[in-house]
Amino acid sequence: MDISVVIPLLDERDSLDELMHWIDRVMIENNFSYEVVFIDDGSTDNSWEEITRLKGKFSSIKGIRFQRNYGKSAALHVGFAAAQGEVVFTMDADLQDSPDEIPAMYKMVKEDGYHLVSGWKKKRFDPLTKTIPTKFYNAATRFMSGVKLNDMNCGLKAYQNQVIKSIEVYGEMHRYIPVIAKWAGFTKIGEKVVAHQARKHGKTKFGISRFINGPLDLASIMFVGKFGKRPMHFFGSIGMVMFGLGFLLFAYLGGYKIYALANAIPAKNIATQSSFFIALTVMIIGVQLFVTGFLAELVSRNSADRNNYLIREKI
Repeated sequence: MDISVVIPLLDERDSLDELMHWIDRVMIENNFSYEVVFIDDGSTDNSWEEITRLKGKFSSIKGIRFQRNYGKSAALHVGFAAAQGEVVFTMDADLQDSPDEIPAMYKMVKEDGYHLVSGWKKKRFDPLTKTIPTKFYNAATRFMSGVKLNDMNCGLKAYQNQVIKSIEVYGEMHRYIPVIAKWAGFTKIGEKVVAHQARKHGKTKFGISRFINGPLDLASIMFVGKFGKRPMHFFGSIGMVMFGLGFLLFAYLGGYKIYALANAIPAKNIATQSSFFIALTVMIIGVQLFVTGFLAELVSRNSADRNNYLIREKI
């Protein structure tokens, strides 16, 4: 099979018929064999009934329905597991992503060898309350991850099948799939300017929680990607530096006290100086961080996936 299109959705009943006919037209025009995997993430507007109706008209449809709303990351994770196409696309169900972009992005993956191609909605039809935070979010993600994409969270993406089978998306990590893919070793990541359509039906699922959860998820990905299998390198190194600084300050205070006594120079009691408590606190924190790294290392070494490494090929 050439293409799988994974579409998570929540209360998008009015868009599904037009979207499915649009996808089918593009696939027929380009002679692609394909499947469309709809994941109903707990809709309450009869979206599942619409998917069932469309299934009677299009045999290429697969439908998965959650018992309740679990979030976009969970929907993508389940959709990725079900996808069988050589190139896997994701897109939103609100008609803001154009299926007409599929042939060009398919070519970038199949012929140009990209592991992942992300859409870039250069011209957007979203309100300023969404576009301005998105610009800051993309800039911060580029700076921290080194993945040079202008629109990290664009719903329209194309992947080699190997990529989506090798990564795990959970929580709200769907915003950072290119970063996750990079840490998994899929570094050839491209970008294509795509058309952005104005929303026709329903309402946006954009919420204020994104401002809080987004940065926390990014920090989590960066840490796990870099130190997930060697946490002692992170906690232990910082702990040793802090302990060393505290010890040096304590040694200075003690050394000066001895020098002052030996030369009959008036000197304050060490225990009455604020610098003594600073040195003691820094040393304690250093020890705590070292112990944290040690415990994290024990957990990591006993993890079931401690030796799960992606093998590129064998001969």
